[in-house]
This record gives sequence, C-alpha cells and structure tokens, in this order.
Amino acid sequence: MLSDRLKNSIKNYPDFPKKGINFKDISPIISDPELFSDLIEKISEYHFFKESDAIIAIDARGFIFGSAVAKTTKKPLILARKKNKLPGLVYEKSYGLEYGKDNLCIQKSAILPFHKFVIIDDLLATGGTAKCVIDMLRNNKKNVLALSVIIELSFLEGAETLGIPVYSEVQY
Repeated sequence: MLSDRLKNSIKNYPDFPKKGINFKDISPIISDPELFSDLIEKISEYHFFKESDAIIAIDARGFIFGSAVAKTTKKPLILARKKNKLPGLVYEKSYGLEYGKDNLCIQKSAILPFHKFVIIDDLLATGGTAKCVIDMLRNNKKNVLALSVIIELSFLEGAETLGIPVYSEVQY
C-alpha cells in the first residue's frame, strides 16, 4: 500500500529545527524514483486537480510535489514564496507556524487569469502556512478547491482550521 511505503520512507528528526519539533523528512521519498512516481501518479488522479484552473505550491518543499503534479495534470503552477523572492507586484501575508512567524507572497499577475485553485505542500501541521495562502486567494475572490499534502500531523488539527477539503497521503 502506498501510504505504508511512504510512512516507512519518512525519516524523523527530533528537536529540529528547534526543541520540541519532530521534523518529518520527505527526502527519502523524492530520492526513490519509483516511490516518488507512484506518489505523483496517485495525487494527480484526485478529481479536484481536474476541476482546478491552476495549482499553487508552497515554498519550498511544496514546489517539488507541485511541479510534478502540474506536469502530470497539465495545469499551470503558481508559487507561494517567502518574502523578497518574487519580482513584480505581489500579495503578501504573514502567518504563524509551529516555531515562529514568516511571510508568503504570490505574484498578482500569476493568479489574475485563474479562479479555481488547488494548494499543494509537503506537510500540514497547525495549518498556518496553508491558511495564509487560502486567505490571500479568498481576499482576491478566488476559490480554493482543496489542499493536497503528503504528510498531515492530524493531532495538531490544522485541517479543521482551513475550511476546505484536505487530502493527505500519510497521517500521524
């Protein structure tokens, strides 16, 4: 089963990047071509990707999965990047995460022609990062169909804060 293969590949790093955080490392998934291919194939079959106009991938590990899914589904890929990483006019919003605060930006021109989006990232914890992107899109009258993640830390209940369907391949 794919979820078991994924779970067996994910490495844990306690107290990284700070004490109390148990970092889930997806590097072994992307270094295994067969596992990575099977994962992208499964994710790409979700109905909401077919219904979307574009995919938004979140900085930085979300780019790995977002680009592969965008290629497979033949959907435009838009990047939600950290502050000062995108040129031109951007929407910017700050958000909290398990171990601090940060900002995300999306180029205004990138989302302009699209209305329905799917967000993709590697991990959902408290939901702060995904909520930041959802809020930026909704503030611009865009529809967010779903969030697709590889790992969900379901005990943190981040999915309950988002108000959209969340699809995760592995839950802890």
